Amino acid sequence: MRAIQLSEYVKGPLDLKVDDLPTPSPAPDKYLIEIHSAGTNFFDLLQIQGKYQHQPAFPWISGMEFAGTILATPTDSKAANRYKVGDKVFGANQGAYATHILAPEVALFPVPSGWSFEDAAGLFVTAPTSYGGLVTRANVQPGEWVLVHAAAGGVGLAAVQIAKAKGATVIATAGTERKRSIAREFGADYVIDYRNDKWPDEVKRICKEKRTGNGRAGVDIVYDPVGMIDQSLKCVAWNARLLVIGFAAGKIEKVALNRVLLKNVSLVGLHWGQYANFETETVGVVWKGIFDLIAQGKFKGITFKDETFVGLDSVPRALKALGSRDTWGKVVVKVIDEKSRL
Repeated sequence: MRAIQLSEYVKGPLDLKVDDLPTPSPAPDKYLIEIHSAGTNFFDLLQIQGKYQHQPAFPWISGMEFAGTILATPTDSKAANRYKVGDKVFGANQGAYATHILAPEVALFPVPSGWSFEDAAGLFVTAPTSYGGLVTRANVQPGEWVLVHAAAGGVGLAAVQIAKAKGATVIATAGTERKRSIAREFGADYVIDYRNDKWPDEVKRICKEKRTGNGRAGVDIVYDPVGMIDQSLKCVAWNARLLVIGFAAGKIEKVALNRVLLKNVSLVGLHWGQYANFETETVGVVWKGIFDLIAQGKFKGITFKDETFVGLDSVPRALKALGSRDTWGKVVVKVIDEKSRL
């Protein structure tokens, strides 16, 4: 097989190299999967530089998200395997920047009917993060208003779609005209440039014009993967819920707690990756909700389409594009071109 294996940390993605390695053998508790597409994530950039909270022992293969085809089932004859050879699956496991990977059943889901490997490769992290935040933690309701920051990013576009599917009105923020246009394409009702320091006033203006009662003061839910909670407190309604999803801006902010008190709001954190350890039963509920939305046609793939990345040799370029923040949605590498197999 071919893979991007690291024996030492690198300065940046352009230092990554593709190597020829032995194809892994089927394992007692893991499926052997041929990878067709691999999703990129910001934590991949941190991991290759030795800056991530989870660093495997050298040597290790980079990448986490993938979609592909089952080549071999677990060799344990007593196992009741959910998948069979030839099934299309997506999932997450260390080593996705490769043509083949071993993964346990718990890390896999079937590719939704009608979905491409590219779109499925970007589903595992984005969709449950946004569904878990908006539905499980914030309990979004029909008629509510949701402010989604960085709405053209991977989790942002997932959040826009989920909020709309649940009957909410969405105000989306994004930093470029192209990204705001993308947010609209995925269902946002209003778009705002968050580079303008007065953006909270714009949110308040829209709510004052379009809402009634307590809603005239602002939104009911804030979805924030950036680090904009303190500013968002200026434009929320009574009883608002503010979701702390992440800190993509690179800074963990300090919040004016007097606003939390005066507006009777809730600050709600989401660490989706830990649900498998602390709240296992919720994982299945969240994924059922996601697959239901997909089946209803209310959630679609969010693959970045302005540029294509084909072959493992394009992974460094894809990660560089991701790190530049000039992309939207999910940057996905087509490891195996449908017309020519690596």
